[in-house]
Amino acid sequence: MTLESRRLLAVLAHPDDESFGPGGTLALYAHRGAEVHLACATRGEVGTVAAELLQGHKDVAELREHELRCAAQHLRLSGVHFMGYRDSGMPGSPDNLHPQSLAAAPLDEVAARVTHLLRSLRPQVVVTFDPIGGYRHPDHIAIQRATVAAFDAAGDSARYPDGLPAYRPQKLYFHTFGRRFLRLAVRGMALLGRDPGRFGRNGDIDLADIAAQDFPIHAYIRFGEVAQAKARATACHASQGGPPTGGLMGLAFRLAGGEETFMRAYPPAPARLRERDLFEGVRLEAT
Repeated sequence: MTLESRRLLAVLAHPDDESFGPGGTLALYAHRGAEVHLACATRGEVGTVAAELLQGHKDVAELREHELRCAAQHLRLSGVHFMGYRDSGMPGSPDNLHPQSLAAAPLDEVAARVTHLLRSLRPQVVVTFDPIGGYRHPDHIAIQRATVAAFDAAGDSARYPDGLPAYRPQKLYFHTFGRRFLRLAVRGMALLGRDPGRFGRNGDIDLADIAAQDFPIHAYIRFGEVAQAKARATACHASQGGPPTGGLMGLAFRLAGGEETFMRAYPPAPARLRERDLFEGVRLEAT
């Protein structure tokens, strides 16, 4: 008789979300012997890419998938599972309305697909975005809501029946971050005459709004021992510029150092909870 291995599933929206987001945590658990899977809702089709990067690839989607598989090797992921939706672009983009876009898909449809993954992979721990998807990206919000719905449904065989046994994971986390530095940055930008409501390459990220949305942090994961693996994974995403090195986001990236933070959504977190391991308290079943 042996114990089941620890299994973690990250449910995210685009190629690069895993590396620019909780990639250190994913790499850490994979390095320590856990089975770590990634569900990626889209192939990141929307956006412009330098022509030289597209050489050898038929389109942006194929390039972005190639970059993700490169990153997955560095993070030592056990599996990458594409869910088949199309990138929806940023809020207000015409791509939001594309019939195959994630943002246009019915919640129950997406939740059913996530439920199937939960039942087939049987992770004890699930990770996804916070309720605003980090920075209000429609796809981040859509997959977060679908993951929450699936987490609740997967243990009930009458909901989203798919022929697999019901299975409910034990823990659900939202990858998020403290807002203290961001609030200081927003104030600094205003003093310098820059509009924090129009941040980013396309001016479509509202830093002031993001800084005003606060979520409790319950888990602090130090990933210093695999920091180079995360760095190599982020470098795979050349079409997205790789890891930020300059400006406000570069500074934030450096200040984060070797730690990633999470809100525990389930089980409900007691006041002042500070976990150092997402698998803390997880029961491993004998097989």
